[in-house]
Amino acid sequence: MIDGSSAGRYHVRIARPRTAHRARPSQEAALRRSVTALKRAAGPVASAALVLPLLGAAPSEARSSALLLQSAFSSAAAEYGVPRSVLLSVSYLQSRWDAHAGAPSVTGGYGPMHLTDARTALAAAAHHSEGTEDARGDETRTALVPEERIPDTDELPARLKTLPRAAELTGLSPERLRTDPAANVAGGAALLAAAQRRLGEPVSADPADWYGAVALFSGADDSATAAAYANDVYDVLRTGGERVTDAGQQVVLGAQPDLAPDTGTLEDAGLRASAAGDTECPASVSCEWIPAPYEEFGDGDYGNHDLGNRPASQSIEYIVVHDTEGAWEGVLKLVQDPTYVSWNYSLRSTDGHIAQHLKAKDVGWHAGNWYVNAKSIGLEHEGFLADPDAWYTEAMYRSSARLVKYLARTYGIPLDRQHILGHDTVPGPTSGTIRGMHTDPGPYWDWQHYFELLDRPFEPTAGKNGGMVTIRPDYATHRPGYTGCTAAGEPCAPHGSSAVRLYSGPGTSYPLIKDVGLGTTPTTGVNDLSSRVSTGQQYAVAGRDGDWTAIWYLGQKAWFRNPAKEPTAVHATGLVVTPKEGLEDVPVYGRAYPEASAYPEGVPAQPVSPLPYRLPKGQKYVVGDKVPGQYYYAVTFDEASHRVVTGKDLYYEIQFGHRVAFVRAADVQVVPAAG
Repeated sequence: MIDGSSAGRYHVRIARPRTAHRARPSQEAALRRSVTALKRAAGPVASAALVLPLLGAAPSEARSSALLLQSAFSSAAAEYGVPRSVLLSVSYLQSRWDAHAGAPSVTGGYGPMHLTDARTALAAAAHHSEGTEDARGDETRTALVPEERIPDTDELPARLKTLPRAAELTGLSPERLRTDPAANVAGGAALLAAAQRRLGEPVSADPADWYGAVALFSGADDSATAAAYANDVYDVLRTGGERVTDAGQQVVLGAQPDLAPDTGTLEDAGLRASAAGDTECPASVSCEWIPAPYEEFGDGDYGNHDLGNRPASQSIEYIVVHDTEGAWEGVLKLVQDPTYVSWNYSLRSTDGHIAQHLKAKDVGWHAGNWYVNAKSIGLEHEGFLADPDAWYTEAMYRSSARLVKYLARTYGIPLDRQHILGHDTVPGPTSGTIRGMHTDPGPYWDWQHYFELLDRPFEPTAGKNGGMVTIRPDYATHRPGYTGCTAAGEPCAPHGSSAVRLYSGPGTSYPLIKDVGLGTTPTTGVNDLSSRVSTGQQYAVAGRDGDWTAIWYLGQKAWFRNPAKEPTAVHATGLVVTPKEGLEDVPVYGRAYPEASAYPEGVPAQPVSPLPYRLPKGQKYVVGDKVPGQYYYAVTFDEASHRVVTGKDLYYEIQFGHRVAFVRAADVQVVPAAG
């Protein structure tokens, strides 16, 4: 998790997973071959490094195979003259030492060192050009569904093609660098050594001398971002840690709490100064101002956002996590197009750099639900979706978490899953919009790790009679099968996941839970949210049967596998809503709009449209905020006509299905979950 120090920097604490995972035989063999090859290439020095004592090492074959990656770091460090601790710390910030079985990250990065080769990872469509979702989500205006288009990327930047460069430096094939973890580590060491030479610095055994090379390794083209990345690496160096990776490899990094890097080595890198401007970011991240345009065009139309006066005019209740499904440079071009859509911040995968496009006071067009847009801040995380099972870098997770903590503190936003929303948990505002809503950041976003970085880990808050559960599978070992990552119906590669599948009975032989709002037969498709809950979401318990737990979900009893030895949820307690006495069921809404009588003259009353769901008598749903009905009227370029309409009707936000929803407070009663 991340802790703030008095100096405003952050430190990482790496928790050992509850279970160690054995590497598959093919992975073990590949690592053995790679380490042997690297030992031969490096000669006696590398061989000597491999016999140095390793923390926790044991003589057994099983133990030795679990330490192969640690040995690979030693071998590569010796061959290229990079301190092993520096190599380990850089790798942690890239991948948390995971290999991801050779699958690319969201920016086409491979292996423990996240060596990038983005040539084949370009997205087929920009994120907000997909499907039928109206990014504004306000039927007062013509639906805004941008044409499908790929922004031109004239030349891939150097940060997205470090793998080919590593191939040149090492003589290893690109394929091997992508698939062989030991070779990948060697490639990262070669890049660090080359960066040290570029700075004219000598190869040194002292980690303090490598600050500039580490900064250059980030691929950042401005000094502030490069320095922020290097500072993170040195925080990891000072703290140390150990972890069992996704391939069952035990990796250990000893702490060096008094390490003080020579930051002056970055001065000769020739990087540009950052254009921070008047950004709204914490000091612990690198942030620049790249504004989205507020411009008129055409026949009275305008874009690509609305001016506002938040939080004075209306509160900011949500932060929405997106992925861009496009490259950084191209996405920045789109958000600066007045005919496109907008969001508040973009985050870069390779180094965690942040660009702010809208002030928090203004309203972006990003979530597909105008009520949520008007009360949210949108964060777009760089990512391609050629392989939707791709992973996200630690650098981006950490930068995003710091930004979210800052925004939550500034605007009083609770750090929970009913306020920190994935785009996939934003409800369709009306029945007709449900099928077109987006599904990012998807089942592979690591919500458990993200909330640990937010200092809000999902822990048990009750015994087994608490009446609620918090979904919390072990991300690394929980690998439900999905299809459609590369082609319709084709199985996705096995991958850790935050999502848990729901069935209509206590067993996998029962049909998957159906979402009547989607009106389709549920599938295991990677973008099918019909029968899926996600880490951190909370639900009222509806029953138990052996290893299976039932919850109330979309008006149904839904079952998920939850064995005591490998739980996918933890016990919780809290408040829930249920229909008031005498009501058989109550309507559910995708937005909390005011009653008609609340609208002043000149502002058309918006329909309070229920979704095609009902909350039946006897069922319970976890409650979030109690909020007034509210509508932000902003349909003209002249902001003088903008109005925030607040009604007397009150609503409760609830966790109703995979997405949140709203019920009128007059229709329900709030009771303890175990009551």
